[in-house]
Amino acid sequence: MFGSGSDSGQKHTGVAGTVLMPTRFVWPYGGRRVLLSGSFTRWQDHITMSPMEGCPTVFQVVCNLTPGYHQYKFFVDGEWRHDERQPVVSGNYGVVNTIFLPRESDAIPELFSPDVPVGSNMDVDNDFLRLDAVPQISQAEIELSRQRISAFLSTHTAYELLPESGKVIALDVNLPVKQAFHVLYEQGISVAPLWDFFKGQFVGVLTAIDFILILMELGNHGSNLTEEELETHSISAWKGGKLRINRQIDCNLNSYSRSLVHGGPYDSLKDLALRFLQNKVSTLPIIHSSSPDGSFPQLLHLATLSGILKCICRHFKHSSSSLPILQQPICSIPIGTWVPKIGESSGKPVAMLRPNASLGAALSLLVQAEVSAIPIVDDNDSLLDIYCRSDITALAKDRAYAQIRLDELSIHQAIQLGQDASSPHGLFNGQRCQMCLRSDPLHKVMERLSVPGARRLVIVEAGSKRVEGIISVTDVFRFLLGC
Repeated sequence: MFGSGSDSGQKHTGVAGTVLMPTRFVWPYGGRRVLLSGSFTRWQDHITMSPMEGCPTVFQVVCNLTPGYHQYKFFVDGEWRHDERQPVVSGNYGVVNTIFLPRESDAIPELFSPDVPVGSNMDVDNDFLRLDAVPQISQAEIELSRQRISAFLSTHTAYELLPESGKVIALDVNLPVKQAFHVLYEQGISVAPLWDFFKGQFVGVLTAIDFILILMELGNHGSNLTEEELETHSISAWKGGKLRINRQIDCNLNSYSRSLVHGGPYDSLKDLALRFLQNKVSTLPIIHSSSPDGSFPQLLHLATLSGILKCICRHFKHSSSSLPILQQPICSIPIGTWVPKIGESSGKPVAMLRPNASLGAALSLLVQAEVSAIPIVDDNDSLLDIYCRSDITALAKDRAYAQIRLDELSIHQAIQLGQDASSPHGLFNGQRCQMCLRSDPLHKVMERLSVPGARRLVIVEAGSKRVEGIISVTDVFRFLLGC
């Protein structure tokens, strides 16, 4: 997997008429130490490859090569390897990969994408999985995989999600809104169940979207809500709709009128997963009561789709062959939201913003587009960072929300406010941006999404980190369950 890059343009050697072409080599299959060698090094020198920032399983290096035919191979953790997805030949060094770099007068071979001129700043990695290289899977195999996953989820319960130890934080509905969001920030959480002492039951959930709507209301010049009123307004007052908010947004209206969506410890994992998808919630309280009337309920756990996905990955880890679908590259199956190519139509475009966009624009987009995160990109649509709904709770630190204007604070500045003093400021924070490649198999994507807190992966082009799409844990379950 490689591409002709143009970061430094074509270079001339000291020999007249000889042009060196910057060419990117990529090893996307992981390892601790990856080296590159080939005919262009006389098979003697080994070139160290570096892991791509934010995607440690992808190694890359750019070499200046002369036009013509070259052979190469990778030395991964002490073992010679070749990329099975690239052209190969057998020679004196066993099976090796091949690459042909045409001169300007040569026709671009089929190996390169016909839409990407040699020497452009786009990588061939975007199209390295040609249609004839993508393993085909039948609809019957897809349905077989779905049936086996459904059978597993139907025969396992929410008890398997409960940790051996831990804590779950709930808030009283009479707690002032301001204090509630300080608690969320200090505890490092973005959601908390709500307890009504007089009713003796859990009645709802306070989430980051509530804080977003409150900040948008505070920034509304015609609002009756002031920062001082947050001291006295309780969560129940906010949830009861006593504050004037923009009621033209249907998704917010629905969130106030519906009852608490929850599950029990004896509910099957499939029932929980369907409840997540049908109600469009990110967290589902697991509540148990030993009384027939449901009194004295106990909050056992806050379930997430990532937790259920972890159970699937653990169960099928040593029998993945029984699920043919897991080996499929994500680009070959209908999953996730993708940036449309030129001339293509898309039902739901990927929402992206520049780092100098205002925080107000980001919050409005989060609410109106009904998404949980927005990739932050540069002018070339290369990924810089990501802004999530949960990031909003960071503004509770030192009452930052009372000292800013949403239309004047940039997303870049908002992210810096939310970072700890000990962490590096600025963008390109690999810990915040969870990425994957279009060539990654579904099982690898599922494993990454099963990590707590990883609710989505940004699909990027290897090398340039150009955003190609986004895939969430919800997308995975909709595909696996055929919803």
